[in-house]
Amino acid sequence: AHGSELPMYKTLYTHEYQQMLVLLRAKRTASQVSQVELARRLEWTQGDVSKCETGVRRLDVVELRLWLKALDLELTGFVSELYGAA
Repeated sequence: AHGSELPMYKTLYTHEYQQMLVLLRAKRTASQVSQVELARRLEWTQGDVSKCETGVRRLDVVELRLWLKALDLELTGFVSELYGAA
C-alpha cells in the first residue's frame, strides 16, 4: 500500500510545479523582460531560461530566488502569491 501513495504525490507535484511555471512566466512578461534579457541578467543562455520556463529543467530554490531577483522580485512575495489562494 505504501508504494501506491507515490503516483498521487508525483501528479500533485507535477501540477504544482506547472502552476509555479505559469506564475513565473507571467512575472517575466509583466516585467516586460524577454528570455534573452533575463538570460543576460542571470549570465545564463536563453536556452537555459527556456528550458526552465517549459519545465524541461527544474529550478531549485536558490536558482528561483536569483531568477526573481533578476526581475526585481522577492522570493517570499512569489511564494505568497503562488500559495496564498490555496
